[in-house]
Order: sequence, then structure tokens, then C-alpha cells
Amino acid sequence: MNKKLFVLSGSSGVGKGTVLKGFLEKNPNFMLSISCTTRKPRTGEVDGVNYFFLTKEEFQNCIENNKFLEWAEFAGNFYGTKKKYIKQCLEEGKDIILEIDTQGALQVKKQMPEAVLIFICPPSYETLENRLRGRRTEDEETIKKRLEQVKTELERAEKFDYRIVNDNLEDAISELSRVISGEMQNA
Repeated sequence: MNKKLFVLSGSSGVGKGTVLKGFLEKNPNFMLSISCTTRKPRTGEVDGVNYFFLTKEEFQNCIENNKFLEWAEFAGNFYGTKKKYIKQCLEEGKDIILEIDTQGALQVKKQMPEAVLIFICPPSYETLENRLRGRRTEDEETIKKRLEQVKTELERAEKFDYRIVNDNLEDAISELSRVISGEMQNA
């Protein structure tokens, strides 16, 4: 059976990481894709497990040689997904999920039209704003920037194959399972 690449995206604070974690716990046959980054490893992070850590020169070389399926720059560091890595995982018969931002997801779809894009939505813009404020981890300016970004991401979500509302965690995990199961049966 052909394997598919699933791309999960969503706005900051929507709970996409929590939904994905719940899905992966119930579906251990799936693997989470490993991205490349130029940022320094955090305590406990392992090269080839959490990220593939590259120098800026190595990353730039990959960009110049079109080796990325998608890439972006955040806060002075680069992040990307290598085409060869994804292709190898699929050829080895692995079910793979890539968790990235909406811009990266649309880059993936351009290069791999068969990839399945899934957007995790907030129940409402107000709910998302309350979640972001409830974290109490960022200042007002950062929250406003994130909320501005949410508007752009929700517009991009219209181009995704599926949109799942994360109003109830278990329901969102079940819906993600249904979507992926349905897509795999159609492979």
C-alpha cells in the first residue's frame, strides 16, 4: 500500500501539538517527521531525534541546491524539511506526519500535491485569544503579533484538504484519526 505524507498545521495556541501527541499515542505506527534547524540544541535535544542540527552554511547550501520540501526563517534561525528524508521514509513504508506552519504546508503541497494538509482550527477567534492570554507566557505585544498572524493562517487554511476544530481534545484526536484512516484507505 502506498504511504502518504500528512501535514498538520494550525495557529499558535490552537493545541495542534496536543492533538498530534494524542493521535501518536493511539497510533504508534506513525512517525513524526524530523525537521532541520540552525538553532542550537536545547538541553536534552538529540541530533537526528528532535531535529537535524545544521550550521547556517549547511542550511544555505541545501536551499541553493533545492534540497528542502519547505523551509522558513523564524527569529533568526532557519527550519526546514529535507525532500530526501521524507522520500526515504515513504519508500521504507513509514506513515509520516509533518507538523509545520501554514506557509510551509503550502510549500509542501506545491512540491508534493499528493500530501494531505490538515489544519487544526480554534472553535473561535475569541477562544484562541483567551487561550493565548491564559498561558501567561508572553507580553501583550507578542500576543497581538500572534493574533495578527492567526488571521493570515486562517485565510491559508482555506487551501487545506481538511479542517478540524479543536473544541474538545478527544473529539479532535478522533477526527484526526478518521481523516487519516480515510485517506490511507484511498491510497
